[in-house]
Amino acid sequence: MQSSKPTLRRALGPWSAIAVVIGTTIGSGIFLVPTAMVKAVGSPAMVFAVWIFGGILTLFGALTYAELSSALPDAGGEYVYLNAAYGRFFGFIYGWTQTWVAKTASIATLGTAFFTYLANFFPGLNGVLYTVPLPIGPHWAPLEIRFGQLLAIAVILFLAGVNYLGVRVGGGVQVGVTVLKLALIGGLIVAGLVSSHGNVGNFHVSMPADPGGVSGFFVALVAALWAYDGWNNAGMLGSEIEKPQKNLPRALIGGTVCVMAVYLLANVAYFYVLSGPEVGGEESTRTGVAAVMMRHVMGQTGAAMVSVAAMISIFAALNGSILSGSRVPYAMARDGYFFSSMSRLHPQFRTPTGAIVLLGLVSSLVLLSGQYEQLYTLVIFPSWILYGMTAASVIVLRRRRPDLERPYRVWGYPVVPVLFVFVSLALLYSTLRKSPRESGIGLAVIAAGLPFYFHWKARLSERERPSGVTPPAPGD
Repeated sequence: MQSSKPTLRRALGPWSAIAVVIGTTIGSGIFLVPTAMVKAVGSPAMVFAVWIFGGILTLFGALTYAELSSALPDAGGEYVYLNAAYGRFFGFIYGWTQTWVAKTASIATLGTAFFTYLANFFPGLNGVLYTVPLPIGPHWAPLEIRFGQLLAIAVILFLAGVNYLGVRVGGGVQVGVTVLKLALIGGLIVAGLVSSHGNVGNFHVSMPADPGGVSGFFVALVAALWAYDGWNNAGMLGSEIEKPQKNLPRALIGGTVCVMAVYLLANVAYFYVLSGPEVGGEESTRTGVAAVMMRHVMGQTGAAMVSVAAMISIFAALNGSILSGSRVPYAMARDGYFFSSMSRLHPQFRTPTGAIVLLGLVSSLVLLSGQYEQLYTLVIFPSWILYGMTAASVIVLRRRRPDLERPYRVWGYPVVPVLFVFVSLALLYSTLRKSPRESGIGLAVIAAGLPFYFHWKARLSERERPSGVTPPAPGD
């Protein structure tokens, strides 16, 4: 007898899959993080080195994930891959961390950037509505709640509602806004490269680095990897992408290469118009390097155009993050390792409605906890623990399940996944030293999931035990 329960619908074609990768990766980072990067490393040449290194590292991750996603195309992405390689415990840790900190903090960071750009038109959004008189804010200061944060929360909840209405609706929005985003960013790049204000000598103008050296490289790398973060999101939609064995690898690899090219071209335009000290200056810190560049090129009108382009870019990234991220708690709940209400699908829209609502609400709360740079560090640390483990799972599954059908096999195996894992470990060590507060929050959230895991595991064992069978006593 067939189950009457609704199932996820395969309604996302190849362009939707690519749009998820590009649209969720290119968000706020390209407009903001070059400033933090040049401050950390000091010179344009080192900024480009970090972008290229981070892009190659991300591409190595995409190549690795392409094998996993083509072999195990199911809702949940890394949750599914870690379950297959290491067992339920590590799959749960991934899903728990994504739900409560990594994905929610990513959405919160994008929301913060959205209101930051909107405040260029409405400065009152930066005003403080209420100050929580406890040392729980950035740098252990009192936590300030701003008017703009409330507006950002409204945007997040609106997009949660859009994705509630069906994967085809969310996917259609993603394709349309991603195309518009790429056109606008392309226009900014061209405007910078053909500007009469450009000077190739800017590429050789440096500024004092803080902290500089190897530490500075890793600080800048964290910023770059935040800009690249989102490349893995298509895998979370494995149950809703048409022909996933072909379309997922193409989306992961093709989308990542496209993003890397856009980022490098954008930085060429920035440093062609602005010197290193201008990219790392106070004005760029306050309004974003892209706005400063366009202010040089086209005056205040150009800066306003950047704000509009950035908000559209962030809007697409928010939509894609909610679309993909909600499938992780759904997959956990479906397997019995999360709150059962998260496994329910809307009978008409076939969307995990409870999971979408949960992600929107938790992201809104996380948004209130910090500012832009603190929030993206909160994303990177726990995410890259699990990215590294997932990359290693390719090697584990090659050994444990050699007969698993693999429509795509990672290029450069085993060198590519091994290098990805080693760089992940170095990045984690550096981030833990530089940002102990944000790293500690990530580790605390992971640890908080352990009692829940053992509770749900015990409940599943109880359900699976035959009626009338008494469990063995300890030591039997």
